[in-house]
Amino acid sequence: MKNFCLLVLCGFVAGTLFGRVEPARAVDAFKKEFEAKYVKKDGGSDEEKALAAAVSKAKCNVCHVGTKKKDRNDYGKALDTLLDKKDKDSSKIQEALDKVSEMKSKSDDAASPTFGELIKQGKLPGGE
Repeated sequence: MKNFCLLVLCGFVAGTLFGRVEPARAVDAFKKEFEAKYVKKDGGSDEEKALAAAVSKAKCNVCHVGTKKKDRNDYGKALDTLLDKKDKDSSKIQEALDKVSEMKSKSDDAASPTFGELIKQGKLPGGE
């Protein structure tokens, strides 16, 4: 009986700890609009194919880093200044994607490429 109670207690503690870990989740509307704008499933160029593969692998980490929703890479931070997670309007999201594509990928480095230039090179805008 003592072992059973200990097992139940350990199961409860483990369930509580693992139940609190949240993976980073992209706002579905943002993810769909990004993919519609930039990801060509049947990409003709090597850059388009590389971007499609990178986005497929990165999933939510196109904008996020780590496992917490609030942790964003530089690209995600730039989008966060223009969008609210409640925004679902396609035209507003596309407008924000256009504005962010013109921003420097490193705000403190004038020689850094823009997010749009990175995307055209087949790279993730927020880095690997």
